[in-house]
Amino acid sequence: MTRPLITRILLATDFSEGAVCAQNYAVYLASHWGATLDVLHAIEAPHRSSDEVESLAAVMQVRAEAARRLTEVRDDLVRRGMPAKVRLVLGNPAEHIGLAAKDKGAELIVLGVQGRTNLLCGLIGSTTERVVKEGPCPVLAVPGMPEAAGESSAAQRPVEIRQILAPLDFSSPSLDALEYAVQLANGLGAGVTLMHVLEPVPYDLDCGLGVIEQEAQKRDHWNKQLAELRTFATSFGLAADVEIAGGIASDAILASALRHRSDLIVMGTHGRSGRSAARFGSVADAVLRRATCPVLTVKTPKFAPDHRRVVPRTMSETDLKGAQHEPA
Repeated sequence: MTRPLITRILLATDFSEGAVCAQNYAVYLASHWGATLDVLHAIEAPHRSSDEVESLAAVMQVRAEAARRLTEVRDDLVRRGMPAKVRLVLGNPAEHIGLAAKDKGAELIVLGVQGRTNLLCGLIGSTTERVVKEGPCPVLAVPGMPEAAGESSAAQRPVEIRQILAPLDFSSPSLDALEYAVQLANGLGAGVTLMHVLEPVPYDLDCGLGVIEQEAQKRDHWNKQLAELRTFATSFGLAADVEIAGGIASDAILASALRHRSDLIVMGTHGRSGRSAARFGSVADAVLRRATCPVLTVKTPKFAPDHRRVVPRTMSETDLKGAQHEPA
């Protein structure tokens, strides 16, 4: 029997509206794969003050309130048929999230992009970037959903992932992220769009037609690579299409997500070696900060030892001897 893609999920919550949205996604994914769900709330330790008694009293008050809210979360999950273990800790949220994910063997961390700003309420929103960079497993960051007049609370709207956008730069990490996106789409019955962004190359009027022709050849080259990867996805039984866009990578990815009405963006946090690797990470950061749909970043996917890949681990050197200007 094939091992599920996700068997254990860690939900980090600060009880904000965004965290409630994240909770809905955690339940949605855990239900699909029959995964175990753990819930963590970290109370940010206050700065030391001259009045230690007052500081301790403030912590105890917030701790009592957090314990009450955690009980409400646990009871809500039980009502939804998703019993979970809850845990309350005091300290740096990002550090505790990483430690808890390792301790529980979590294969996915789920949290809200924007959280509370009160120092005693857990700065989940402000630590999302650190969790994405340092977390031991893929991270699903869920933005707070805007509420429309006359509609129910964003946190109460049903969750559904029917279309996934997978940007890639053909590096091994981005191919791992694509593999994760394909497996995720297969489990959820979703479609997937494979995209590559060609960053603009500055040149002056004296460059001649050769440069323009070279850029056209690069676009054709990467189109063929995307088409090849699309073949792997469709052979797996998925509905898949491809897109090549130009411009600033993060802008192009966000525009594509809107154009395709994507419910989820899945992308790696590292690209090719050297400058491109750092740039690809910055692209993921930019997408994460501005996306209106959840973003799942894949740094170290945990596939089963007997996992049969659909997407190749690497593209051959012959395939990659194209552009010198590679995007996300």
